[in-house]
Amino acid sequence: MLNVPSQSFPAPRSQQRVASGGRSKVPLKQGRSLMDWIRLTKSGKDLTGLKGRLIEVTEEELKKHNKKDDCWICIRGFVYNVSPYMEYHPGGEDELMRAAGSDGTDLFDQVHRWVNYESMLKECLVGRMAVKSAVPKDYHEEKKVLNGMLPKSQAADPLAKESPVSPSYDWFQTDSLVTIVIYTKQKDINLDAVIVDYQNDSFRAETIIKDYSYLIHIGLSHEIQEEFSVRIVENVGKIEIVLKKTENTSWTCLGHPLENHNLFIPKKDTGLYYRKCQLISKEDVTHDTKLFCLMLPPSTHLQVPIGQHVYLKLTITGTEIVKPYTPVSDSLLSEFKEPVLPNNKYIYFLIKIYPAGLFTPELDHLQIGDFVSISSPEGNFKISQFQELEDLFLLAAGTGFTPMIKILNYALTNIPTLRKVKLMFFNKTEDDIIWRSQLEKLAFKDKRFDIEFVLSAPTSEWNGKQGHISPALLSEFLKRSLDKSKVLICICGPMPFTEQGIRLLHDLNFSKDEIHSFTA
Repeated sequence: MLNVPSQSFPAPRSQQRVASGGRSKVPLKQGRSLMDWIRLTKSGKDLTGLKGRLIEVTEEELKKHNKKDDCWICIRGFVYNVSPYMEYHPGGEDELMRAAGSDGTDLFDQVHRWVNYESMLKECLVGRMAVKSAVPKDYHEEKKVLNGMLPKSQAADPLAKESPVSPSYDWFQTDSLVTIVIYTKQKDINLDAVIVDYQNDSFRAETIIKDYSYLIHIGLSHEIQEEFSVRIVENVGKIEIVLKKTENTSWTCLGHPLENHNLFIPKKDTGLYYRKCQLISKEDVTHDTKLFCLMLPPSTHLQVPIGQHVYLKLTITGTEIVKPYTPVSDSLLSEFKEPVLPNNKYIYFLIKIYPAGLFTPELDHLQIGDFVSISSPEGNFKISQFQELEDLFLLAAGTGFTPMIKILNYALTNIPTLRKVKLMFFNKTEDDIIWRSQLEKLAFKDKRFDIEFVLSAPTSEWNGKQGHISPALLSEFLKRSLDKSKVLICICGPMPFTEQGIRLLHDLNFSKDEIHSFTA
């Protein structure tokens, strides 16, 4: 019996903003929107051509289905007939055809690995790739298998030489407490590298070490209280998670291992984990942008690292829709400090509401007290890029301002070598400028910070800069405080803005190491 992927299964290896090029969208025909696709999948129409049967697919069979009207693609061991989806695909038919009749897992991950394909393509599921026969005894050749179908015996290969040393863990107890200790063998571990969740007797602690993930996943032998504490002993790289027993009895064991327990693998190979967070408040920031405050469960420890994002997940007309967002501070003018409490329970998002969109109107219609699923953090921004930094330039367009907020706060507080921070903020009109008053007050308060607003459709009363990102604007804006000062330029906005900006920065002789782009 084939296992059909669950509609609630999280989109694996998701990532919103990466420092590389993104995909290009193509115009879709009338009646070919995401909502139209959802309606089609729920119409009862046979989208696979197999009349509801699920089959095992060999490599030879997969290769035969490589035409637009007969296109099968394998993603993580599952085969989908994507022919009906061709006209609905925002990236166009040609993009899908690149993987026609083959394993498209790597291509999918490169372009939009955050998309919840299991839910989107559930009605297109043909079946599962046939598992190959066991490896022969004289097996020494290269292990060539389809992504997602790697036998466990092969998956357990030693990690590459450049990977960090594998962590380990231990536990001990008192009458009222259980302490789980993770030995990371790294000295630069911070609280935001540890994500802890306790749900339905399942204890889950993920530690991010460089680009690797170490997971402790245990079904606890006894009940614990919801709240716990997480502490880092920085000089030895030790993490202590202190759990409170519900009953003061002695535990003979910590519990039994669950899926992927004690696994240390590249972060990109892990799936996303979600927890339900409660909407606490939402307030207008501009005419179309709101500040949402969500509260983490009491049994969760999660702090989103600077420059990283999470995914919000809602079920809309029976289909899970996932969108990436970068958490922000609740204000630019609050104290520029890490939270006093180790478990910061609130996450804030600045989100633009698109009336004709699918996701944001649904999010806007949520009532205070409703729940939204939030993933663990993703992203490749490294705090080490701030070391010995002297000049920080931020280029943002619209809601591309969101990743700049925590970067700005951190830089002005924690970089002793910093001489100057400049933000060039592109918008259409004055009414679109997010937190304009706060930005101007911050510039007045801290003389190292300077803000420039650029409008593409200003009124006649506007006296500031206007236009779009251009060589003239950037060459004047990007002036170092010293001839050879260490510089970092962060850029975020709509894809055309970011791509054009990166080209112009290279033309101005800024190196790849001096530029970090957040591309959606």
